[in-house]
Amino acid sequence: MPRSRLVLTGAPGAGKTTLLDAAAATGLITSPEVARVLLQQPGGMALRETDPRGFAEAMLEAHVHEFERHDGQAGPVLFDRGVPDVVGFLDVSGLPVPKAVDAACRRLRYTGPILRAPAWADIYQQDAERIQNWEQAVASDVAVTAAWRRYGYEVIDLPFAGVMERLAFMCDLLSK
Repeated sequence: MPRSRLVLTGAPGAGKTTLLDAAAATGLITSPEVARVLLQQPGGMALRETDPRGFAEAMLEAHVHEFERHDGQAGPVLFDRGVPDVVGFLDVSGLPVPKAVDAACRRLRYTGPILRAPAWADIYQQDAERIQNWEQAVASDVAVTAAWRRYGYEVIDLPFAGVMERLAFMCDLLSK
């Protein structure tokens, strides 16, 4: 099976967006982190804080849209997170996984590799949308990684290294 739908997942603030931007600069087709896009919209932060289930539903809808938008893409697409990340969000929020989310995880399959940016204290910083403290960021990493594995994916850790080394690591995996 071709490696055409790869994913960056892992801890908040672990360098995923920076790596995504570097990959896009090389010509790789990328898909942004849908949660961050939602949080930047009017009412997005309030939705996350007051209705995490509704926020998860919005993330699912956006992930499905991004997955389908890139359907049939000739070359590889690098997604900043994917549908199983919604399960991780629900798990870390203490919420049950709705049948629609579970069904989407089983139906919409990424071909990999699934790359995890582990929690990295040296680069972690909170910002307007990344509101988790360090302990919450680590818990999120554990939850999303477990969710990807629950749906049968092999998760490969990115090295604790600069963006160019991480990009080279990713490109090496894609060439295999």
